[in-house]
Amino acid sequence: MGKYKGFSGSGMNTNKNISNVIRQAQKMQEEMEKVQEEMEAKTVEATSGGGVVTVTANGKKEILSIKIKPEAVDPDDVETLEDLVMVAVNDAIRQADDMMTEQMSAITGGLSIPGLF
Repeated sequence: MGKYKGFSGSGMNTNKNISNVIRQAQKMQEEMEKVQEEMEAKTVEATSGGGVVTVTANGKKEILSIKIKPEAVDPDDVETLEDLVMVAVNDAIRQADDMMTEQMSAITGGLSIPGLF
């Protein structure tokens, strides 16, 4: 008991503060879930090779489509086409990440919450 000598706070204020924090956390979680659902419906588009490859992804980082213009297809140079597709896919995924991070930051006030987004 001697260790806590001088502590004169009542448990009521502490419980009230904890309840407020829990309520705020629940509200933030609800808002984050709503934003995640909205982001899943939004899309980003990335291109490479001057627009010969176009990749569309959603906020869940799922690739929705890949468009390749005929002039990008050279049977003697498949590696270049593979690189163009890889660049566009990676850019689309990065854009989807950026979109989600931006929206979540608006809710969390810039607070990073590892594992959530």
